[in-house]
Amino acid sequence: MATARSVARDLASVLGAGAVLAEPPAEYLADQTEGRGLTGRADAVALPGSTAEVAAAVAWCYDHDVPIVPRGGGTGFAGGAVPIDGGVVLSLKRLTQVRSFKPLLWRLQVEAGLRTAELRRIVRESGLLFPPDPGAAEQSQIGGNIATNAGGPHAFKYGVTGAWVTGLEAVIPPGDVVAVGGPIRKDVAGYDLKSLLVGSEGTLGIVTAAWLRLLPAPEAALPVGAFYADATAGCAALERVLGNGLTVAALEFLDAATLELAGRAFPGGIPRGAGFLVLAEADGTVEEAALLRDELIEVLGEDALDVVSPEGPAVTELWRWRDGVSIAVGTARGGKVSEDIVVPFDRLGEAVDETVAIGRRHDLVACSWGHAGDGNLHSTFLVSPHDEDELARADVAAAELFALAVRLGGSISGEHGVGWLK
Repeated sequence: MATARSVARDLASVLGAGAVLAEPPAEYLADQTEGRGLTGRADAVALPGSTAEVAAAVAWCYDHDVPIVPRGGGTGFAGGAVPIDGGVVLSLKRLTQVRSFKPLLWRLQVEAGLRTAELRRIVRESGLLFPPDPGAAEQSQIGGNIATNAGGPHAFKYGVTGAWVTGLEAVIPPGDVVAVGGPIRKDVAGYDLKSLLVGSEGTLGIVTAAWLRLLPAPEAALPVGAFYADATAGCAALERVLGNGLTVAALEFLDAATLELAGRAFPGGIPRGAGFLVLAEADGTVEEAALLRDELIEVLGEDALDVVSPEGPAVTELWRWRDGVSIAVGTARGGKVSEDIVVPFDRLGEAVDETVAIGRRHDLVACSWGHAGDGNLHSTFLVSPHDEDELARADVAAAELFALAVRLGGSISGEHGVGWLK
């Protein structure tokens, strides 16, 4: 059995001393679950600089029966990047090359370590859009997004990451490099292995590069916000949006507890008695976006306490709340147990209210926000990371939350993945 010292030494002989960390820094031993007490240990950190080096590292670990934990940006909420059982953390952070960019064909090939926000900036400079926009886009890497099939606010209209992947390069045991799909639009000459790798969280292979399809960026994106007294009124408004056939780009929500926490952390006013916020975005040409915006204002205005539209800065502040809500919630008590259940669209209000009830049963503050259009809730229990009893109660509450999702006809994860915790 290889010792930690021998793992680092021998792996360095394969990759080079500069590509192996014998004493793994803390940043490689946790992800966003650290606030709920989850950290790991590793014998070494591998920092390959190419697909060939990833393959060499995988081959060495395979031959020596050493576990591998692939790591992207470390932004996950399911512990998937945490080396619970030791072994080698294999970071993709050095694989950041844009291998091919064909704006006229709406295609881009990038390596797995490129940050999502940087990818989006690159294509935007050519008037194009890569729609998936997970909340941690500034830190997350495209390989990790593919591994978890990440979504984001605009998945309602445009779909999750996998919908924009046309080809993958990956390393599989015992160290082989495989390529599936490519830049082409159609391919039914065999099994859809690309889609099998998407969302597999590194269990089937380590994604090292991807072909992505793009779209012309919309000319305009106009947000609208509407406050309601409670989840019942807010969810009725959400149903009216779909019922009226409004093809909005994003359809988000914040419940009462989330509104309170966001209001403390960010500027902006909350109408008296507000217990639910709906945020929507209309995009398209300037004319299309304006027309859809006006329709949204009318539909969301029914039974609303207040409607905020792009005419003033207030709606921008509301989107800032949505973008920063995870931080606001996480800092309230120092930690959080945050899940991402999915329920049928017409059961969203029930799930919001039941999440609060679960929290009360376990003496925990509970809140929900997320992607209303997808029925995807980021249901969260606030905890102190140093209170073991509170963390234990939150784990029980999370299990009840999963049972609730299944009972309502949904799933225990919409975009965070299974990881270690689930």
